[in-house]
Amino acid sequence: MTIMEKTTAFKTDKPRADTPMDKTTRAVKEIVDGETVKTARLRAARLEREASILAKATAKTSMGTPKKPPIKIA
Repeated sequence: MTIMEKTTAFKTDKPRADTPMDKTTRAVKEIVDGETVKTARLRAARLEREASILAKATAKTSMGTPKKPPIKIA
């Protein structure tokens, strides 16, 4: 059986240092993710508002306009 030394039993890799490109990529991903969330929220609000406006317009036209009495010519 081979006797293991302390230094060979558990070798760990040194953590890799972040390069400027890694930092930039991480920052860009955070910004894009934030914009995606904001866009989805704004889209939902716009669709809700448009549905509300459409419902009001449909309600007004479904009631119909009051009919005016015919004009009598004397």
